[in-house]
Amino acid sequence: MRTVNEVSKLSGVSIRTLQYYDKIGLLHPTDHTEAGYRLYDDTALAKLQQILLFKELEFPLSEIKRILECADYDENKALSQQIRLLDSAFTTERIQAYAEEAKAAWGHTPQYKAFEEADVKRSQNDRLLMMTELMAIFRELGQLKGGAAEAVEVQLWVKKLKEYITENFYECTDEILRSLGTVYACGGEFTENVDRAAGEGSAKFAEKAIQAYCDRRSEN
Repeated sequence: MRTVNEVSKLSGVSIRTLQYYDKIGLLHPTDHTEAGYRLYDDTALAKLQQILLFKELEFPLSEIKRILECADYDENKALSQQIRLLDSAFTTERIQAYAEEAKAAWGHTPQYKAFEEADVKRSQNDRLLMMTELMAIFRELGQLKGGAAEAVEVQLWVKKLKEYITENFYECTDEILRSLGTVYACGGEFTENVDRAAGEGSAKFAEKAIQAYCDRRSEN
């Protein structure tokens, strides 16, 4: 069982959002502690993953709730259908172009070599899911681009971006993160993918936020 705080950190979904999902009956916690805090088991986490995937396809919460409560709902079939829909947004060709651009920029580094070794074990669906989760972080950043890049909430999302890259791609040092920020905003597949997922101008805002994050850490 995981606490609501642990689930929030693991999924990138805010505690307030998890509380809201409970309130509207979309995702109830499995149990509560004696102090009344929410607890979630693996089944609840799997359901949360389904919710997030449907959200990536821009289903409204009311529709997601209706789908998940449907007696004919088949989780495995639904997941495969979502992956096929996601494939229309992140085509094999587009992912390949993204990968080639990344290799051109960092192919000589030990971090990229470590990524290549891990990537050979992944299926195309695994890569699509990783790309989708990565773009979900950029979408959160994009929603904040009207504010200051140095804002606390923005900087927390940059931290999540760095942690996600480390956990799923390669060790993302501050130096690498700073370089990534520059590449995200300089055009090509990186910029197009970020702006397509998070809105026009999101890539440049992400770069500003990343530079602010790295500058602050270098001062400490």
